[in-house]
Amino acid sequence: MKLIQKWKRLSSYFVFDHPWCRIRQDKVELPNGIIIDDFFIHVRPDIALVLPITEQQEIVFVRQYRHGVEQILLELPAGAFNPEKETPEAAALRELTEETGYIAESIVKLATLYDNPVKDTNSVHLFLANSVKLLSTTSLDITEEIEVVLIPIEAVWLKIQTGEICVAGSVAALFLGLNYLQANN
Repeated sequence: MKLIQKWKRLSSYFVFDHPWCRIRQDKVELPNGIIIDDFFIHVRPDIALVLPITEQQEIVFVRQYRHGVEQILLELPAGAFNPEKETPEAAALRELTEETGYIAESIVKLATLYDNPVKDTNSVHLFLANSVKLLSTTSLDITEEIEVVLIPIEAVWLKIQTGEICVAGSVAALFLGLNYLQANN
């Protein structure tokens, strides 16, 4: 078995440094000695994503416009957070309430995944919130226009298969969360 080695970072600087987008250019030496002087990294904040399920066995989704792909998408509540100021659990609960008005007494950690480890630095923290209740109003920022959509659990698989639910983090959370529920019921 071949021993895989880390790349050696020789230098690094930000080519673009804005509060919403930070791009770092690294000069790296590969284990075979080749030097690459233009390896670009997107320094992104971590994401907390929650799979909220009501007592009626409906999943709480949000439908919103996503400018990167220029489409209106159906996805689970999620948002960026700073791990130095907020835990992933607190961020997931906050995002759930801000985007949907639903609250959860507690959540279960499903996984921590990497969105795109080739070029991005962030982690995506996935959670399951069972028996969520609608007790608040939404608190959206100026870029958000969100429609809250309730979908029965049994209808979700078809929506994934037909591409109606196509955001990677949401699909991962659905598979992990529904598998968790099946194993623990």
